[in-house]
Amino acid sequence: MAKMLLLFLLVALMEGSMVMSLPYDYSASVECLAEPPEPQYGGGIVRNAGFSAGLLGWSPFGYSSVAEATSVTTGNSYAVARNRTKPYQSVSQKVYLQNDTHYTLSAWLQVSGSFAVDVLAVVKTAHGFVHAGGVVAKPGCWSMLKGGLTSAKAGRAELYFESNATVDIMVDSVSLKPFTKAEWSSHRAESTSKLRRKTVRLQATDSSGTPLQGASMSVETVRSSFPVGAAMSREILSNAAYQSWFTSRFTVTTFENEMKWYSTEPSPGKEDYSVADAMLALAKQHGIGVRGHNVFWDDPKQQPRWVQALPYTDLLAASSRRIRSFVSRYAGEVIAWDVVNENLHFSFFERQFGWDASTAFYAAARLLDGAPGALMFMNEFNTLEQPGDMAAQPARYVQRLKQIISSYPENGAGMAIGLEGHFTNPVNIPYMRAALDTLSQVGLPVWLTEVDVAAGPQQAAHLEEVLREAYAHPAVQGVILWSAWHPQGCYVMCLTDNSFVNLPQGDVVDRLLAEWKTAAQVGVTDAQGYFQAELVHGEYKVTVTHPSLNASVEQSVMVEPGLGEHYFIQA
Repeated sequence: MAKMLLLFLLVALMEGSMVMSLPYDYSASVECLAEPPEPQYGGGIVRNAGFSAGLLGWSPFGYSSVAEATSVTTGNSYAVARNRTKPYQSVSQKVYLQNDTHYTLSAWLQVSGSFAVDVLAVVKTAHGFVHAGGVVAKPGCWSMLKGGLTSAKAGRAELYFESNATVDIMVDSVSLKPFTKAEWSSHRAESTSKLRRKTVRLQATDSSGTPLQGASMSVETVRSSFPVGAAMSREILSNAAYQSWFTSRFTVTTFENEMKWYSTEPSPGKEDYSVADAMLALAKQHGIGVRGHNVFWDDPKQQPRWVQALPYTDLLAASSRRIRSFVSRYAGEVIAWDVVNENLHFSFFERQFGWDASTAFYAAARLLDGAPGALMFMNEFNTLEQPGDMAAQPARYVQRLKQIISSYPENGAGMAIGLEGHFTNPVNIPYMRAALDTLSQVGLPVWLTEVDVAAGPQQAAHLEEVLREAYAHPAVQGVILWSAWHPQGCYVMCLTDNSFVNLPQGDVVDRLLAEWKTAAQVGVTDAQGYFQAELVHGEYKVTVTHPSLNASVEQSVMVEPGLGEHYFIQA
């Protein structure tokens, strides 16, 4: 009996070890499939995740009627909640959540009827209802919901689904997989190393190609490839301390308000770009890229006052003048455009001009600024931050993006995904990663464009979590912090005090900027003239000194994914 107990404990420990080493599954889908794939992680802690044992482990939720159903073509089994009269009536499973643990959630859903329906995954705990993710479920095919949550306290919970219409909901391949925060951080570190760094071999040779053994080689960072920036306010123009603090850190920026329509044309026909021009000149002087923010804002309350009540013809003329004037003025001068801001939550221009107004604006912006590399962003809030905001969920974002592109295919060139990232406390990090997983399936550049975290004792810690998560994700290509300084206070989050001494949030940013930059490296080449170094992707100045050379040799080296691992420095 003792031997059996020992064997059992050894097997349990081995299984625990295997769970600890399990990698994170970044896969997701934005396609509607004829049959759902197998559940991720084998279902995690979900019992009978694929319904192969009928409804074992599952229960009706909210006095619903739940039955087992089977695909007539493949024999695949799933659950269906029928005769629903309340949004929350569905199938559910009771689970036990661990303390201080991240959970990634996925499920495949389908609905009855003839139209798509928003379906939200909810986890009921002793402390309330937690929104864990949503999807636009369709009739006739299966859509993947991917989300997540963090359990702050251990206890019993119940996972179920609710919708904005009382159609039948079909559920299959459900997974709820726990990861300790240490495991989660380990996944992030592994991804960061693969994505943002490369081990390179730098070979020094003389003019005839002979390797220089024993050459002294130094490698200094000129600029990292991953753009990190912050919003900039007009106060920077007259504040030398602000300029010094800002320009010594950031490589990209967005002007907080100074390019917006109400700032550049406060009264009809009276355009004034002087402030924006001066801010752009300052940024260019320091090699800082500028995002054009924004051409239009779909929020009715954010229009210039004189625009809000314009009749159709006058609004059309004013809008045409705005896009021609603004985009033409800065064409080739900015790295990106927020063409229609917050297009999922608001529809000022669509209500005036029709459902394809945004498509026309993106097409016009591309024609007015055809500079290579200029990105056209659809900029939106709550897609990363709030799993309960169904208007902005990743599936809705993808749906709107595809509408804009399909109506005018040329819009596909240079389109990009802009995620504002105005996070509340606490931050739902598993949902953030899951949303990025889903959006990455589109294959377009993803930026976090307006990152801030609500005030609170954990503001700096939560900011660090958000920034590390963004930096580690394969889809993310840049981050802008929404922390423009004003003497009376920042929008939500400041990085410094009024003397430009870092607050805890600023210390987080400085620490990460240092971590994401390769410290200067010095070494001596081997017998074949090689010096090996692990470098963050970016531009470097390599200096070679050798007794056989009349002077030191300097060469610029770009370290990027896919460009090989060997670099040659010829004297």
